[in-house]
Amino acid sequence: MSDIDRLVKSFLSTLAIIITIGLIMVWSASFILAAEKFGSSYHYIIRQLIYLSLSVVLAFIVSRTKYTFWIKYGYLINIAASMIVALTIVKGIGSAAKGASRWLTFGGMSLQPGEIVKFTVILSAISFFENWNKMDTKERLKHGGSLFLPLLLLIKQPDFGSFSICFLVIAFVCFMSSFPRKAFYISLLGGGVGAVMILFSQAYRVKRMLTYLDPWKNPQGSGFQIVQSYMAFANGSAFGQGLGNSNEKLFYLPEAHNDFIFSVIGEELGFVGVFLIICLFIAFIYFGFRLVLQVKNRVGIILGSAVIFVLGLQALLNMGVVLGLLPTKGLNLPFISYGGSSLICNFFGIGLLLSVVKGYREQLQENLKFDGRKERETLANVENGNEEVYV
Repeated sequence: MSDIDRLVKSFLSTLAIIITIGLIMVWSASFILAAEKFGSSYHYIIRQLIYLSLSVVLAFIVSRTKYTFWIKYGYLINIAASMIVALTIVKGIGSAAKGASRWLTFGGMSLQPGEIVKFTVILSAISFFENWNKMDTKERLKHGGSLFLPLLLLIKQPDFGSFSICFLVIAFVCFMSSFPRKAFYISLLGGGVGAVMILFSQAYRVKRMLTYLDPWKNPQGSGFQIVQSYMAFANGSAFGQGLGNSNEKLFYLPEAHNDFIFSVIGEELGFVGVFLIICLFIAFIYFGFRLVLQVKNRVGIILGSAVIFVLGLQALLNMGVVLGLLPTKGLNLPFISYGGSSLICNFFGIGLLLSVVKGYREQLQENLKFDGRKERETLANVENGNEEVYV
């Protein structure tokens, strides 16, 4: 077994463990809520299994395609994704909740387009920054405008969490690309200043910042969610209350099966469970980057690295929020939290990464075939006396 095969096996095995724990915890965190709301304790877990099945199929299909196809049409794919995001803020089409219009609802199903944009901006950014020196001013403005369009729409929803991830992944791709260094640092500084201005432009975001600094100031109001999260971790102690025995999920902790599922893990599995999840995500990121670095193709490395960056960053932000280390944002824990849009889009990213690996393997096979043909031709020439052999 080659090094790349071992890394693929380790990467997918780690992912499988994370997903398995996620399914168990979605079931544990949601069965009481599901019974109360829908009359069936299995409502959320069945839907999550359906989403997982669709996600695996999608990842397999994407992995069998050429990753160059996705980058070639990344510009158009990102525009299409942006148009879907735009529908969420159209009255009568988008579905609003908690003051934000982030969902499209149809046929009893809901879609959060902001999830797919996290990956489409990668495709568009690679195409934009890698071809920067080949573009004229008009092309740069056109392509750049389409790249940053979804960020403006995410702010309009508003969804500052997804906006932050998209902004950071664009900066990551820009740094990894052949984009001029000086221009990169100037753009990063300007973008950072703009992001801070956006952060403080709305009163509710300032309120979240103040709540983050002192959630106990209003434990029954703005600080309720994070205080309940603290209590969940405190109840869990070292070894937890036992699987299924969380008290906070009994309608105390909002979004217990979604954004704050890490709190339920802390309460039911304790510090041991929390430490296990952190170690699994570290291993996932480690094997992911190791796998990408095996690829001897610049664009493939950027694409694969950006996918791992997005998934690792979201996991880090979610854990930081739940532990009270970061202000509250509407970000779930990849592969563990309940949610079809997130799961399907994350697996789309996994498919892109595996497509990069597949492309590298095909390149290796072509090189081996070429070397084999060349060697056979050389031997044939020697045998026919057409080529001298130097000793």
